[in-house]
Amino acid sequence: MDKLVSTDWLAARLGADDLVVLDASMHLPDSGRDAKAEFDVGHIPGARFLDLESFIDGASDVPKAIPTAEQFAERMSALGIASGSRIILYDDSDIRTSARAWFILDHYGEEDVAILDGGLGKWRAEDRRLSQREVVHAPRPRGRSEPTREVRTMSEMRENCSTRHAQVFDARDAARFAGEEGSGSEGHIPGARNLHFARLLEDNGEYKTPDAIRAEFEAAGVDLDRPIITSCNSGMTASVLLFGLALIGKNDAALYDGSWLEWGADSSTPKEQGEAR
Repeated sequence: MDKLVSTDWLAARLGADDLVVLDASMHLPDSGRDAKAEFDVGHIPGARFLDLESFIDGASDVPKAIPTAEQFAERMSALGIASGSRIILYDDSDIRTSARAWFILDHYGEEDVAILDGGLGKWRAEDRRLSQREVVHAPRPRGRSEPTREVRTMSEMRENCSTRHAQVFDARDAARFAGEEGSGSEGHIPGARNLHFARLLEDNGEYKTPDAIRAEFEAAGVDLDRPIITSCNSGMTASVLLFGLALIGKNDAALYDGSWLEWGADSSTPKEQGEAR
């Protein structure tokens, strides 16, 4: 299964025994939107609600940290997802939160995971059927999965500021990256480059072609032969960059999960303003 599937592909396979569809929508706090309430009003038939907002390690000092291996297993079990299932993720979020869900599942070794290109917006625009029925699935016990993707800590990011071993790409908009007045940001991690996550997407919410995604990274100054770490405000849109990198065959990039929520809140961390140099 490809990492990105079309609405036609999904519509032709809905109801397959080994196919799990997960609504991974999550919205910014100031959006006024409630992902679960919207799911209840209408979702892709047979979809299960991931509840991405709560899919974190609340005991961690890292803001909105990815769940632990035990928490991951518990959530997959509660959703009734059997090992080896083909999992399709979609969202209806302005920040494309299905990419965050993809990273978590990929991090814990789920092998058949894809994102629905264009998400619920495209599904709805094509006048495809929606359902208000939430199917309850019996829990399926899951074993603990060992992490397979790299997640960077603040201490590792501090070290990287000195060594510049890895390239850091910040997925926030240009104003926040630069620390412009009124943006609510003091800038960015020293040495980081800016690639707003939206540049990987078409106006209709679909991902750009691999060649176009590659061109966006190259324009931002990427060297695909060197290590890459992505960051953003809370680890959400940084996952869009990671998914884009995976679409062009770069599968070893890492996430700074704490991102600016952690780095910016610490008065001892170095910060830069202005455009990337």
